[in-house]
Amino acid sequence: MDQSGEIVLVGCGNMGFALLEGWVARFGIAADRIHVVEPVEALRRRAVAAGAAAYADASELPQALQPRAFIVAVKPQVIGSMLATYRRFSATAAFVSIAAGVPIATFEATLGAVPIVRDMPNMPASIGMGVIAAFANAHTGNVQMAYVSDLLAAVGNVHWLPEEELINAATAISGSGPAYLFHFIECLTEAGIAVGLPVETAHALAKQTVDGASTLASASVFSPTELRQQVTSPNGTTAAALEVLMAEPSLAALLREAAAAAHQRALELAVVG
Repeated sequence: MDQSGEIVLVGCGNMGFALLEGWVARFGIAADRIHVVEPVEALRRRAVAAGAAAYADASELPQALQPRAFIVAVKPQVIGSMLATYRRFSATAAFVSIAAGVPIATFEATLGAVPIVRDMPNMPASIGMGVIAAFANAHTGNVQMAYVSDLLAAVGNVHWLPEEELINAATAISGSGPAYLFHFIECLTEAGIAVGLPVETAHALAKQTVDGASTLASASVFSPTELRQQVTSPNGTTAAALEVLMAEPSLAALLREAAAAAHQRALELAVVG
């Protein structure tokens, strides 16, 4: 990774701190190159404990600071009131937003024609295993995109989208997707209990089965369809279960309906934002 330049991180909540930890622990970025603006004292203290310089307010940032990247990791509702404060960094920095639902146009209205990247990380980013959907505006060059990719890769895999509107579609799959999997584990646990397993055993089997299967799906050269076929013996136990899951209303149909509902809600929230 190109480690030149300094970074400003505004907001050191769960996602901001995950990025900070990833930069320092996984990529070896010198913590003193990272400047964190965080008004909450407890969150500011943990940023300092990680080695970063931390400030309660933007006015405390060094006047000579010329960051290469400016990461916005705050609640969407405060974006409008805080952007103008940081306009002075637009000459050198690529602005990167992880504020859900806030379009790039909101940033451009205050910052002007500067490099801006909007991305949507999901919950597993907190353990460095996230999926990050990203879109860059027309003012972001290839070198800047590569640098931002490296920064975001500290918490997971980055996928660049050709259109900003697809952020909402990605939200319905990777953004909300972990909750679908968590619910599946809940349901699989309940099914285990229903066939006689002790509660703790059913929970452990459900979690570890999903963990192992997802890891195998990621590592295998076979597609999920091929893997499903490999584990399904004709007239066997898995085939009997899949007959139920694939009957109407099938699991596939329910997931399509669920993703469509999430997508629609993402569009509504984006309009409101």
